[in-house]
Amino acid sequence: MALEQDYVTWFRNSSPYINAHRGKTFVVMIPGEAIANPNFTHTVHDLALLNSLGIRLVLVHGARQQISAQLAQVGIESEFNGATRITDAATMEIVARTVGQMRLHIEGAFSAGLANSPMHNARIQATSGNFVMARPIGVHDGKDYQYTGTVRRVAVEAIEPLLSLNHIVLLSSVAASITGELFNINAEEVAAAAATALKADKIIYLTAAPILNEQQGLVRELTSSEASAWPLADAAAREQLMAASRATEQGVDRAHLVDYHIPGGLLQELFTHDGCGTLVSQENYETLRQATIDDVGGILALIRPLEEAGVLVRRSRERLEQEIAQFTILERDGMVLGCAALYPLSNNQAGEVACVAVHPSYRNGKRGHTLLAYVEKKARALGMQALYTLTTQTAHWFMQQGFEPVPVTALPGDRQALYNFQRNSKVFRKIL
Repeated sequence: MALEQDYVTWFRNSSPYINAHRGKTFVVMIPGEAIANPNFTHTVHDLALLNSLGIRLVLVHGARQQISAQLAQVGIESEFNGATRITDAATMEIVARTVGQMRLHIEGAFSAGLANSPMHNARIQATSGNFVMARPIGVHDGKDYQYTGTVRRVAVEAIEPLLSLNHIVLLSSVAASITGELFNINAEEVAAAAATALKADKIIYLTAAPILNEQQGLVRELTSSEASAWPLADAAAREQLMAASRATEQGVDRAHLVDYHIPGGLLQELFTHDGCGTLVSQENYETLRQATIDDVGGILALIRPLEEAGVLVRRSRERLEQEIAQFTILERDGMVLGCAALYPLSNNQAGEVACVAVHPSYRNGKRGHTLLAYVEKKARALGMQALYTLTTQTAHWFMQQGFEPVPVTALPGDRQALYNFQRNSKVFRKIL
């Protein structure tokens, strides 16, 4: 019964994401290693589910592992520059054949519809074609890349009608040039170019391993500039992260890197608040803004537990609605993660910082510091010369932010008259 209730709760909580993602365009890059992994069948099922929910999908598949295996069988050893294979004529024959086989394998996976399987009655149309035009890289630093190419253009005018018909469009790492020659292109580059040309809402890279920090913890978000400088030893992983950075810099709202070993990783990343991968965006995707009347419910849900614990003074909904103009919130995907209020004192000569709160699940990312810094900036813009705060349980935190303890008598007269001696709050001040 508990498991069933967990499922119901998760499904209900995912509904805002289902509504938000419907009709959006996602480009998903699947490396050859992910296709060879036993979890690939589940990945196909999850992609089919996204398609059934009205998400417009463009899949870009790689074949690096399979190409290397085929070349090894015939005794050809490739030269690489980073993750880019330098492709001679003999290698290009094997690349084209292997990529073609991979494309057919993927189309077959989307055609499966056995009863009692997630694909039953799915009727997925996976459509491929000459949607990408290539050009040769040419000679760089004295090295002739021969049949290794780069993207010249993506045929948006051909892809868009197929997406409108709910087809899954399949792109590969081999494309033809205007002369009809075939060129080998990094699948990461194809995905980034397609996402940019289609003005995709998201680009998703399935990765061999999660992006970790020095403490071996998951890096949940990076800006595009942070991603471009992030140290990674593996060349393929580095290529994916760089491509994600380029895509966001060129207009794609968000790039996600998700470990393809995680069962249901795509669904976790797209339909839960925290996801299970790394998000790359041009700017931090948590938004600081002035609160509106529509945020009252979210603020109340955030501060009620702190009021019950005696950390904050209780505010009624009516009072919060009246004072909503004083509040700043930190928002992610419509969820209020944090809030802070700034009340003017002494005819705007000073201000009171109040109701600083951060959701319990998000208290390790310095969001409280961010909120307070924003409020301080706002106070300076209003010409305030000092900030005061009254607290019973967070004195040390405010001291770390530069506030100093002062007696109650140091409060401006209008605020001193309202001081609650029963609550016995400590008073702190910061000169701006």
